[in-house]
Amino acid sequence: MKKVILILLIISALSAYSQTVNSGIADSATYLNDLKVELHKEWPKNRTINIVFHGHSVPAGYFKTPLVNTLSAYPQLFLKKLKTIYPFAVVNLIVTAIGGENSVQGVKRFKSDVLIHKPDLVLIDYALNDRGAGLEKAYLAWNKMIRLAKKRGIKVILLTPSPDQSVNFADPENPLKKHSEQIRKLATENEVGLVDSYKLFEFLYPDKEQLKQYMSQVNHPNEKGHELIANEIMNWFK
Repeated sequence: MKKVILILLIISALSAYSQTVNSGIADSATYLNDLKVELHKEWPKNRTINIVFHGHSVPAGYFKTPLVNTLSAYPQLFLKKLKTIYPFAVVNLIVTAIGGENSVQGVKRFKSDVLIHKPDLVLIDYALNDRGAGLEKAYLAWNKMIRLAKKRGIKVILLTPSPDQSVNFADPENPLKKHSEQIRKLATENEVGLVDSYKLFEFLYPDKEQLKQYMSQVNHPNEKGHELIANEIMNWFK
């Protein structure tokens, strides 16, 4: 009996070690390999690829509110770039983002508005508005969306927040940094993709005047800012 218990303990320890070693943010070089194979297929062997962008006003295309500049927002800029690499692909880009919404609200319609499209990939961008919901509620909402997608074999990429000019980026405790850290943690725990928008704009934080050149209003990027995010998403498809 003691030998059986010892064997079970060893197996459990090895399993825990394996999970620790293998856990982490997905590798951008391999995570979407199956999807990239599908994107390369030519008619009549190809199929429609569904990519959903779920989140708040930024992926929805709001520039200077109430202007919605859909074609200059990062989902559409990404699609244009994607098609230069995969000219034979049929890509259905679906934006389920709603201006003013946070992840606590977004998770409530995740099944009805996102999963209903049977996406191959879901990108989630809610952190700017999650400051009002708080870290704990946001964590639970993001985690639920990720797990609902993974349960159906859907790939997921999380986005940390794009800039808000009202934030003191010099403060290491600023809320956008805290939410960025949490999103990185979620990507690591769930072994999904990450587009680190917060880090992407970091070179602009010391100079507010320079940051303005990438913004259409205090909390919405302009096309130049959206371009940075679209380029970072494209790194997952190269």
